[in-house]
Amino acid sequence: MKKNMTLVAALLMLLTVSGQDITGDWHGYLKEFQLRIVFHIEETENGLRSTMDSPDQGANGIPVSETQFEDSLLTITAPNLGLTFKGKLIDDALEGTFSQGGMQLPLKLTREDMEKPVAKRPQEPKEPFPYYIEEVTFINEDADISLAGTLTLPEKAGKFPAVVLITGSGPQDRNEELMGHKPFLVLADHLTRNGIAVLRYDDRGFGKSNGEFGSSTSADFATDVQSAVAYLKTRKEIDSSKIGLIGHSEGGFIAPMVAAKSKDIAYIILLAGPGLRGDKLIVLQQELIARASGASEEDIQITKEFNTKVFKMVLESDDIETLKNDLNQYMTQAFKNEAKNIVPGGTSVENFIETQINVIATPWLVGFVKHDPVPVLEKVSCAVLALNGGKDLQVPPKANLPLLEQALLKGGNQEGTFLELPGLNHLFQESETGLPSEYGIIEQTFAPSALKVISDWIVKQTK
Repeated sequence: MKKNMTLVAALLMLLTVSGQDITGDWHGYLKEFQLRIVFHIEETENGLRSTMDSPDQGANGIPVSETQFEDSLLTITAPNLGLTFKGKLIDDALEGTFSQGGMQLPLKLTREDMEKPVAKRPQEPKEPFPYYIEEVTFINEDADISLAGTLTLPEKAGKFPAVVLITGSGPQDRNEELMGHKPFLVLADHLTRNGIAVLRYDDRGFGKSNGEFGSSTSADFATDVQSAVAYLKTRKEIDSSKIGLIGHSEGGFIAPMVAAKSKDIAYIILLAGPGLRGDKLIVLQQELIARASGASEEDIQITKEFNTKVFKMVLESDDIETLKNDLNQYMTQAFKNEAKNIVPGGTSVENFIETQINVIATPWLVGFVKHDPVPVLEKVSCAVLALNGGKDLQVPPKANLPLLEQALLKGGNQEGTFLELPGLNHLFQESETGLPSEYGIIEQTFAPSALKVISDWIVKQTK
């Protein structure tokens, strides 16, 4: 087994520092993820102690398990995040490498506080807007939570077709903000300028929406979408016979769930919507990203075999605690002779395994792994537009689009359009490699060609 055998990268990026006088606050910026990092280091009678902030994710005071400073080399480890930082103190700056989930990124820390660098995002709309904007809240009565969002209307008065936007995996705000981009802001602006009302909202437990995100599943998020649709039906400006859904990535799992159960949905658009069952999608995704990142075929196959066995356990499980025990036994045996090649320096095997299990054995991931979108799509009777970027490594088009088309046809639905858009990645940016590490570096947020396909199709459906 090799070093890159990690399952799912943690969703937060974090770090810490200590030593020679290395105490105080240290600031850095992960350019690839558009994230600032701050380490707070203090001297205690037991040695150095650190906490970490990720200001751009609203995370402060995150504990770091170990802070070592020796011979000008700082090592910080956070096993609960599968994270290690190693940096050399040079002229009152720490220059080193941030490692997590198989990624190794350069990171420089200094004592100077910093504003978040303003990334070039030329597509982000600026005031004044030629449409009406309203902050709204609506209730998911089944979950007893309030969701907060933004409704944009082509004009203050009228009766318009509308769409609800559904974010991808992980806690996201109404703009689906990630790596300095706001794809849903750009999409909502484009659609509203083309006569389509748009409701986008913060995921439950995130932003201004309440509820609990961590214990929720895709099926739970589907009830939030249903509540958004119910809210739109109360608005006099919305044509209730022309309400559609646009789901990105995991949102492409969720939109068919809602459409299969509701006659209120006139059409759905799947942006990089999966056709593969969750376990197969993740294994393929990891394989393609590893290969595009230059990993050896030997390492790719070892990782693939390991993850396939892990997800088989997930598929066969019906109890989280039993799954945790099974995973612990398997990983302990699997890592027995290869721990030094797998576990990051400064992290014990036990802590590393615990981190992996805590990522896998969650209601969301178990539900995602087990979910097969094909039987759901067979029950969808409304019009469907499925789009994939040709360079998408997370939901690769060749493995997913045909499954979506076959499922719709098997269910007797002839109103499907399935398009692979050349040169676009998972975020529908024009890209070179399709690698996730490229997302934050690209200035474009959403390819204009993809935006036009979406708006033209909706206009055609709602005429």
